[in-house]
Amino acid sequence: MNGSGPLSGIRVLDLSELLPGPFFTQNLAEMGARVIKIERPPAGDNARRLGPGGFEAVNRGKLSLLADLKDDAARARVRELAAGADVLVETYRPGVMARLGLDYASLRNDFPRLVYVSLSGYGQSGPWSGLPGHDINYLAAAGALAVSGDPGGPPSHTLNLPVADLAGSMYALSATLAALLQRERTGRGQHLDVALADCVLHWMNPRLGAWRADDAGTLDQQRAATQVKPAYGSFRCRDGGFLTVAALEDHFWARLCQVLDMGEFGGEPYRMLSVRKKHAQAINQRLAQQLMLHDVQAAFELLAQHDLPVAPVVTPNELATLPQFAQRGLLNGAQPLSLVRFPVPLVGADPAALSPAPALDNARHLL
Repeated sequence: MNGSGPLSGIRVLDLSELLPGPFFTQNLAEMGARVIKIERPPAGDNARRLGPGGFEAVNRGKLSLLADLKDDAARARVRELAAGADVLVETYRPGVMARLGLDYASLRNDFPRLVYVSLSGYGQSGPWSGLPGHDINYLAAAGALAVSGDPGGPPSHTLNLPVADLAGSMYALSATLAALLQRERTGRGQHLDVALADCVLHWMNPRLGAWRADDAGTLDQQRAATQVKPAYGSFRCRDGGFLTVAALEDHFWARLCQVLDMGEFGGEPYRMLSVRKKHAQAINQRLAQQLMLHDVQAAFELLAQHDLPVAPVVTPNELATLPQFAQRGLLNGAQPLSLVRFPVPLVGADPAALSPAPALDNARHLL
């Protein structure tokens, strides 16, 4: 990794596994930090077995060491590594690191500048703190899963991205960078208690505020307010492709009516969004009929030429060759399903130069 990246000189001791912690430390590595990954022998991070492709994606550029934390000598060596670390990341259940003598309380006096990040499902406190969990559990706990479904229907976990895991990773990243900046002023590190459920809950704020303002007191009202919007959605075109349209604002709606025949909805009574909301389903049905007259690329070009918010639904296999992302150099290669670099260009950082994820055969035992 280029030694001039924004986090060059920052050393990270990474005791995390699976997804949230490794994705967080992967971002640190892409910004220039040196990440030392501690794995438990003999098989290492469980992600090596459960999802080797995912492991490869979130552990590039790291050095891997094997350490049995139940062994006194191995624990002593991990503590020595902590002495030279700026950041320590762990994803064990609350209480595990304390039993090992590697919790923040056990380290802070000797290493006062250490930023210690505990990333867990429900945090270090609360009646659910000891519960195991996965992404869907945290989405359920934070209220996000309940509103993900059609009015009157069951909850629907349809996004197919690990939202809670990734939300926790991003909050850990931003909080760690803030803590490192604060350390420059105070000279002291701190313990960051990052809970995946808390992070999703914080993401609920825009929805909670909108529902309160709109007096959407029932779950069906909340789902409808979130999902059923006029001239907003994914629409099938003549060739079977899908186009997303989001002509919510009044000026976009007026422009859409100039391009497509929206029938009676193109008239004066529907110029205001407040009126269109009451007829959202009918408006979307009319829009669907109009878009079925065009192939997806033609519809995209037509609406884009008139400065409307549209985008085709791109499949994962098409990402590497999409001109928008190819021109910005976002993907490490032009093959289908190529990995994506850190999305924000930073002076001195070269995420494409990261070494592959460490092979278990190359990881040495830390004794």
